[in-house]
Amino acid sequence: QPIVAPEMEFYLTKRCEDPDLPLQVPLGRSGRAESGRQSFSIDAANEFDPLFEDVYDWCEIQGLDLDTLIHEDGPAQMEINFRHGDALDLADQITVFKRTMREAALKHNVAATFMAKPITDEPGSAMHLHQSVVDIATGKPIFANEDGSMSQLFLHHIGGLQKYIPKLLPMFAPNVNSFRRFLPDTSAPVNVEWGEENRTAGLRVPTSSPEAMRVENRLPGADANPYLAIAASLLCGYLGMVEQINPSAPVQGRAYERRNLRLPITIEDALQHMEDCETVQEYLGKQFVQGYVAVKRAEHENYKRVISSWEREFLMMSV
Repeated sequence: QPIVAPEMEFYLTKRCEDPDLPLQVPLGRSGRAESGRQSFSIDAANEFDPLFEDVYDWCEIQGLDLDTLIHEDGPAQMEINFRHGDALDLADQITVFKRTMREAALKHNVAATFMAKPITDEPGSAMHLHQSVVDIATGKPIFANEDGSMSQLFLHHIGGLQKYIPKLLPMFAPNVNSFRRFLPDTSAPVNVEWGEENRTAGLRVPTSSPEAMRVENRLPGADANPYLAIAASLLCGYLGMVEQINPSAPVQGRAYERRNLRLPITIEDALQHMEDCETVQEYLGKQFVQGYVAVKRAEHENYKRVISSWEREFLMMSV
């Protein structure tokens, strides 16, 4: 039985009616906008207390099992953690939460966005997925041995994530904007390396008790469909256990420079990887894969029809 615990990151911004204009940091209750990095700042999160009081009240009424709210690295960037539980139930909760968060923001005259990379030169927003597996018969976790060390099944689970995440990346990074998040030194991974307590790797094993042994998949963006992203992440780990895939050696230090387990760098490349993987088609169904890839390619064609402000700024008078 899989167990998941998602972490949802998002930005609060000023309301903006013109999509050609960059998003701006909203004013808090002090009347001032944030500047600088304020990770985990209680005071920075308190700037929006009236908004989050509504969010918690509304989520409680709807039965959403929220855990903690923290301030992330970007200006007015927040993270909501959900308590661990059933995968499908958590996907439902994320979907309801995102709508609730956007509605609460509008009530307080700001906007909430779950874009993967909404603001230039600021960190992107992720949907980190902590995942583990318990034995259905006993309820005991299968990722730790009796002495507290990582089990062979756990290592195979990580190996499966490493092998198949690049094949299923469009389910973790579904939009052209998603790929803007994968940059070194921006709190986002650029590969599927793994390590213990290593946030520079795509896969992190947090320090925990044996009962809570788990892996954190740091690849999904906040813009990902939670049903598809959770299903894809669990499928990757499952395939690793079935195929007995051994992971690479864990990374010590920075993982950004590692190049052996890099990700596809564009959505076009990622869609081709997904379409070409026979194993993905076997488990998700050929019709689903063909349909998903076709929709994403159509969306990308629409994107390519739009001329960006960057092109006008740097090319209009110089070519």
